[in-house]
Amino acid sequence: MVLHQPPAHSPPAVAHAPARLQAIDALRGLAMVWMTVFHFCFDLQHFQLLQADFYRDPFWTWQRSAIVSLFVFCAGLGQAVAFEQAQNWTRFFKRWSQVAGCALLVSAGSYLMFPKSYIYFGILHGLALMLLVTRLAAAWLARVPLLTLGLGALALATPWWAEALHVSAAGRLEVFNTPALNWLGVIGRKPITEDYAPLLPWWGMMLWGLTAGRWALQRMRDTQTPCLSGALFGRLAWLGRWSLSYYMLHQPVMLGALMLMLALRAPH
Repeated sequence: MVLHQPPAHSPPAVAHAPARLQAIDALRGLAMVWMTVFHFCFDLQHFQLLQADFYRDPFWTWQRSAIVSLFVFCAGLGQAVAFEQAQNWTRFFKRWSQVAGCALLVSAGSYLMFPKSYIYFGILHGLALMLLVTRLAAAWLARVPLLTLGLGALALATPWWAEALHVSAAGRLEVFNTPALNWLGVIGRKPITEDYAPLLPWWGMMLWGLTAGRWALQRMRDTQTPCLSGALFGRLAWLGRWSLSYYMLHQPVMLGALMLMLALRAPH
């Protein structure tokens, strides 16, 4: 997830990074900012400082879907760059192990806070699986872009065809609703968990990001791409390069700050 590590004393500038990576980093950084605002509102609701229903209100559920879509789409763009750079398996597994390891930490941390609805297959778990599947299928995904787009569309349509499948099966597919198989996403009802990002439909968004990335790289290959600049762009790109570290730290920091604030406000 981290494309490169700048010196500790350098400002968040991206003039030295390849332009095709700057844009992906900045887009990922924008997703991080949006996610932070969303999670901060969730934390406020958790401490009863905000009245909101994050599980049923479309204002919040659609935002969650849009944020996850943007994250996974950016991961697909990143895979397009990895394909072009002929990334080897050693480098892939080095980054993949970071994502998978952080997913396990998220499960452990969420179990302490939400033991009855802890995160056993959230966005990091989903990303780890999607990256692995995409890497294994890289050979034919790279050669047949139209098929990749069609497969992505089929994956994105999973909520509709899976629901119809469960209705027609009259309960015979209940096993897909259990944690043993609901990571696939072929479910008839949503599981009780604080975050849920199964292979389907989200792999479809990664496939679309992969296709979009390969198309953009093809167009840029024979042209000189201008270096994007600007203070806001630079900070977003810097944040995007450190997305995994930021993801793991932002909630503990915000929760700790809110708990400290409430403790200071409490009557003694």
